[in-house]
Amino acid sequence: MFSAVCGVIRWHVPVLTLPEPVATASRHQRALLCAGLLSAGRPLSARELSGLLGLTGEDELRCAIDDLRRSLQEAHLGLVLEEVAGGYRLIVDPVLTPDLSALLSPPPLPQLSGAALETLALVAYQQPITRGELEAARGSSCASTLETLQERELIKVVGRKEVVGKPLLYATTNRFLLEFGLNSLAELPPLGETPTNFLRG
Repeated sequence: MFSAVCGVIRWHVPVLTLPEPVATASRHQRALLCAGLLSAGRPLSARELSGLLGLTGEDELRCAIDDLRRSLQEAHLGLVLEEVAGGYRLIVDPVLTPDLSALLSPPPLPQLSGAALETLALVAYQQPITRGELEAARGSSCASTLETLQERELIKVVGRKEVVGKPLLYATTNRFLLEFGLNSLAELPPLGETPTNFLRG
C-alpha cells in the first residue's frame, strides 16, 4: 500500500528540470568562469568577470559566482573560490595543502621574523608611515626589515611626507592582501585581537 501511494505521489509531482538550452548556457557560463579564474593567475575583479561572461548587472555576476562556488563544493574537486584583494581567484582547498607540500613549486618563502611581522603590522595599521615613525614605535632600527618587506613585495613606497627632509612613506601592497587572505584593509582584525595564520605563504 505504501509503495503504491509513493508511486502515485511521484507520478503527480512534476520533476523540475531546466530546458536544455538554459542548462547548456549555465554550464558554459560556469565553465568559462572557472577557466578564466584558473588561467588568469591573479584575482580578477568583478568588472573583469562581468566582461568575460557578458553580464551587465551585479546580481547576475553574484549568481554566477555563487553557482560556481556551490558546484565546486558539491563536486569535491579540491578547489575553492576565494574573494580576496578586491577580486576573485581559485585556490587549492587549504585542507589539502599539507598533502601537496611535495608538489608546491616554487617552495614557500621563509617565514617572516618577529621583527618583520611587528614592522609589517605597524605599516598595515598606521599607513602611510615613515621609517622614523616606525623606529620610534619599535624603539629600534628597521632599515633592513623594510628592505626585506619590500623584497617580499609586502610594502612599497607611496610618496614622501611633507615635513623637513621629506622622508619616504610606506604602505602595504596588493600582495599583502593576497598573502593574508584579505579582501581589503578594512578586514584587518581589531588591534586588540591576535591575528591567526598571519602569513599564509
